Amino acid sequence: MKLYALIALALLSACKDETISGYAPNGAVWRLETLNGAVFGARATLSFPETGRIAGHAPCNTYFGSQTAPYPWFAVEGLGSTKRACPDLNAESAYFEALAKVTLSEVSGGTLILSNDVGDQMVFKTSD
Repeated sequence: MKLYALIALALLSACKDETISGYAPNGAVWRLETLNGAVFGARATLSFPETGRIAGHAPCNTYFGSQTAPYPWFAVEGLGSTKRACPDLNAESAYFEALAKVTLSEVSGGTLILSNDVGDQMVFKTSD
């Protein structure tokens, strides 16, 4: 019985991360360039610090949450953030609303595209 348990553990440890964090460059920080085709004038970033987790900086606050959908799907859960006010609160609201609506992800080189089937799209580029 112990042999079966060891084999199962070995197989589980060899499994690839099937969320977007397993397909994105390790340690990449993505900066939002466009939101629904318009240049996003405020600064917002997204990263995948560990399997199933997201984190970043919205225009005013840092945020974190879970993303456990298998690639290419995308679904943010348990989104939390700090609660600072700033002049870019409208941009921050638009960012979080868009992040909650996207359902698909695509990574190609230094570009990350989050979208959904109704035409919403967030285009990110890796930060240098």
